[in-house]
Amino acid sequence: MDSYNFYVYILASTTGTLYLGFTNDLERRSWEHRDKFYHGFTSKYGCNRLVYFEHHTDIYEAIDREKQLKNWNRKKKEVLIRSLNPGWNDLSQEWR
Repeated sequence: MDSYNFYVYILASTTGTLYLGFTNDLERRSWEHRDKFYHGFTSKYGCNRLVYFEHHTDIYEAIDREKQLKNWNRKKKEVLIRSLNPGWNDLSQEWR
C-alpha cells in the first residue's frame, strides 16, 4: 500500500500574523513561503516562520483538519502552537 504525506501547517510573521495552510511537501512549501516565491498573503505580511505542523497520511483527514483549524480563533491557535513549540521557533530552520 502506498504511503502519502500531507501537512497542515501554521506560519507566523515577526509581527504576529498567522497563516494556516496545507501541502503535500512541507519542505518545498516552507521554502516557497520563506523566499516569497508567490506574491500573496504570506509575502505581503511576512509569514515565513514555520511554527507548527501536523502530518497526515489521508488527504481527507488533512483537509478536514485544515478547515477545523481555520475556524479556530487566534487564542486557540496560539495555545496549539505553544503546546508543541513553546518558543515559536522556526521549525524549518534545519532545512535551510
